[in-house]
Amino acid sequence: MGWLSVTLETDCTHAEALADALMEAGALSATIEDADAGTPDEKPQFGEPGAITTPGWDRSRVAVLFDPDADVAAIVAGAAANCGITPTPTYAIEEIAEQNWVQLTQAQFDPIRISERLWIVPSWHDSPDPQAINLILDPGMAFGTGSHPTTRLCLEWLERTVAPGQSLLDYGCGSGILAIAGAKLGATPVVGVDIDPQAVSAAIANAERNRTDARFADSGQPLSGEYDLVVANILANPLRVLAPAICSHVRAGGRLALSGILAEQAEELMAIYANWIPLAIADTREGWVCLAGQKPEAAC
Repeated sequence: MGWLSVTLETDCTHAEALADALMEAGALSATIEDADAGTPDEKPQFGEPGAITTPGWDRSRVAVLFDPDADVAAIVAGAAANCGITPTPTYAIEEIAEQNWVQLTQAQFDPIRISERLWIVPSWHDSPDPQAINLILDPGMAFGTGSHPTTRLCLEWLERTVAPGQSLLDYGCGSGILAIAGAKLGATPVVGVDIDPQAVSAAIANAERNRTDARFADSGQPLSGEYDLVVANILANPLRVLAPAICSHVRAGGRLALSGILAEQAEELMAIYANWIPLAIADTREGWVCLAGQKPEAAC
C-alpha cells in the first residue's frame, strides 16, 4: 500500500485556507511551500517568531498526501470552491510507494564532527572516533541536535572554556546538548532549565543515555545559585527580557555565552548586557553570532 502525493499552486491569500480545506476533506497531511524555491524568484521567510509580516509566498505550492483510493479530483474541486478559488487549480499527482520511513529518516542523520575531540552521534550509528568525546543524541522534538550554527557556536565555546570542576548552567536547554557536552568536558555540577516540559523530558533522557550527571528542570521550578559558566542559546527577544535573570546566575568572575542572535542584533544585545556583564563577539557562523564575556569580580 502506498499514497498519493498531490501538489497544486495558489496565491498567498488562499494557501492556508486551501490546505485546511483539503485536510478537512480527508487529506493525511498538507504543507505550504514556496513555488519558486530553487529559482531566482525564491523568497526566503525567516526571523524570530512574530517577526514575519507578510502572509506567505506570492506563488505558494500546497503539497498534500492522500490515501491511494481518494477521489482527488472531487476533493480538490470541493476544497477550492469552499475557499472561493476559481477556476479549480491544476494539480499533479505522484504515487508514493510504501517504504521503511524509520530507516529512511535515520539515513538522513550522520555523525556531526564539532571539533577534533567532540562529535555528535545518533544512537543508531557507530562513533567515527571512539576516543573522542561523543554526544549520543537523536533528532527529536526538542531544539538542539548540533546541526544549527548557534548550537555549534556554543559547543565550540564550551570546548574552549570549560575547565574540570566548574559549575555550568544551560539556560534554555532544549535537548540538553550543551549541558551534556559541558558535563562530558568536565563541568560539575551541571544544571539545565527550559520553559518546555517536553524539552526537559528529552534532556533528562539524553543525559541518561550519555551517562552524565546533568540535572534538568522546567522554568516553573525555582532556580537559585550562581555558576562559573552560563550558556543561553535561545533567541534575541527572550535574551533581552531575561537579561537580569540570566546575569544573576553568573558568579563574580564567571563567564557567560549567548547565542541564537543574528549578526545585526549583536550590538543591541551587548548594550543591554553591559549593565551586568561586558560581552563581545566570540565567533560567527552563517549570519549568527556567539557573544561571550566575564562578569566583573565583586568590588572589595
